Amino acid sequence: MVARADDESLVVESILPRDNYFVRTDSRGRKQPVAANLDQVAIIIAMRPLPSQDLLERYLLAVHSLGIKPLIVLNKIDLDVADDDREVRIEVITHLPDYRALGYEVIFTSCLEDPGIKGLRAHLEGKTSILVGQSGVGKSSLINKLIPDLDIQTHALSDSTGKGTHTTTSTMLYEFGDSGHLIDSPGVWEFGIWKLENIELAEGFIEFKPFLGQCKFNNCLHNSEPGCAIKQANEDGHILDWRYRSYLRLLSQNA
Repeated sequence: MVARADDESLVVESILPRDNYFVRTDSRGRKQPVAANLDQVAIIIAMRPLPSQDLLERYLLAVHSLGIKPLIVLNKIDLDVADDDREVRIEVITHLPDYRALGYEVIFTSCLEDPGIKGLRAHLEGKTSILVGQSGVGKSSLINKLIPDLDIQTHALSDSTGKGTHTTTSTMLYEFGDSGHLIDSPGVWEFGIWKLENIELAEGFIEFKPFLGQCKFNNCLHNSEPGCAIKQANEDGHILDWRYRSYLRLLSQNA
């Protein structure tokens, strides 16, 4: 809680407990809190620039490990995929129906044409949400569409802090509707995940959960160990090949 000390400064009076928080990592892989007490994290990807391989999985891992609900948003659907985008990037878009089948909410948006932002607005109203994603995916454009009085809010913030107007180089919180809040976060080129426990990594793939604890070895990494229930589930078609391959890549990066 803060209070005004004088006409030019504020003072922190108390620090309230947090229900949860979203973080990013610094250059040393250490957690840096970005926002707290969230209802959901809206992961924004776009037709241009297409997300890099495993970027969405890294975001989902982070959100699941922090106990927050994820929302997947494909923006700029009025655009075609650039001719020079590699096939592995295009596959991310083709896999969106698989995410829906797994139970994830997937929303399509455009700031210029149909379907617009109506579907996204419905998922954000009355909640505290943060928009995250790569630089250039259109987070700021979406927020400008979602919040008609954005200029009023940013100018008020500028007047109270003396730090200029809205910019995506810092995290900004805005009032959204009658009872919601929307947080704009700086874009990234890649989202680095911090060091996870092996069980956190496996639990971040939600389709693994029915099979966890059924492996022959308690410390199974679900890679090359005999009697692995996750590998068997993949071979039986209960876990998609591309998701299992993504898990193995992230497992090697987490070592």
